[in-house]
Amino acid sequence: MSSHAFRTLLSALTALTFTAANADSITVTDVAGRQVSLDAPAERVILGEGRQIYLLGLLEPETPFTHVVGWREDFSQADPDNYARYLERFPDIEAIPTFGGFKDGTFDVEQAAALNPDVVLMNIEAKAATEDAAYDDKLAELDIPIVYVDFREDPIAHTIPSMRIIGQLMGDEAAAEEFIAFAEEQMARVTDVIEDANPEHPNVFIDRAGGYSDECCMSFGPANFGEYVTLAGGNNIAEGIIPNSFGNLNPEQIIAANPEHVVVTGGNWDAYVPGGAWVGVGPGANMDHARAKLEALTERTAMTGIEAVDTGNFHAIWHQFYNSPYYFVAVQQLAKWLHPELFDDLDPEATMRELHDRFLPIDYAPGYWISLNDD
Repeated sequence: MSSHAFRTLLSALTALTFTAANADSITVTDVAGRQVSLDAPAERVILGEGRQIYLLGLLEPETPFTHVVGWREDFSQADPDNYARYLERFPDIEAIPTFGGFKDGTFDVEQAAALNPDVVLMNIEAKAATEDAAYDDKLAELDIPIVYVDFREDPIAHTIPSMRIIGQLMGDEAAAEEFIAFAEEQMARVTDVIEDANPEHPNVFIDRAGGYSDECCMSFGPANFGEYVTLAGGNNIAEGIIPNSFGNLNPEQIIAANPEHVVVTGGNWDAYVPGGAWVGVGPGANMDHARAKLEALTERTAMTGIEAVDTGNFHAIWHQFYNSPYYFVAVQQLAKWLHPELFDDLDPEATMRELHDRFLPIDYAPGYWISLNDD
């Protein structure tokens, strides 16, 4: 029996036991600290962000869309390469109703209610906008609960609790724990080494979506990719300047910090900025094109005279590591760049391949990162 088939059988048996023992309702505490009671396992789910399928795909790889009755239309635009792979495997996803966003006020409560969902999964960053627009009150009046998860604002702190929450909701607790054990094991391959070696931490500038616009420069504060850098043994130059997960640095601040490494986050953003200067890394990416775009980004004013350009320690990595439960792979690759002498035997690509082989419904395709130092 294949790994996927075994996990599907295990999930089904868990769901039967779970339903029998909890026929009426369960109560979960979401990442916003709210206690939410609902019938479980949930049979009809609305995804407040399409990329939440990254989480569901880990828990139910053979049938990740079975319980999805509606989702926000962002997956196909923000990550078209992976969307195409899911679409090839599950062509019926084109028929799933799509929604506008909660943060931009285009969510249609009546459309959602017509789908009779058991639960709406919402990302924590949409909570304020959801409450301001009274979506939460309107859905509560219709007896449709919202459960908040997070793998973007503070992925290190919240991804594992979010996986456990969704595992509870879907009756996939065993599958959730199997993935969590894998994620923690892979993270320890970096953090244990950094703790033991206590190396010097090089200065790192994380160029969030570099080339997406002409403005410079978006970056990360102490969370998300900022924390990934810290865990990988680097010093995020934006920490102490950007107080929250996301923010901006000006060119003068970057030049003054003289980072030893620059890490550009990139992806395929033709849906947003057709033909833009962004670096198109991701599954199946054209590495020659990605390298040319990465080289072009070294010519910006903010990169003038910095050490990372002189040494070629100028890298690009898949942007969606900031917004997926695969964060530990990004930490491994950052560690390889920042401390190659400590991580000669660490192979992040092998980790990414194992993640796909063991947990995901789509095959692995390389292309998630590139460096100007690559041979």
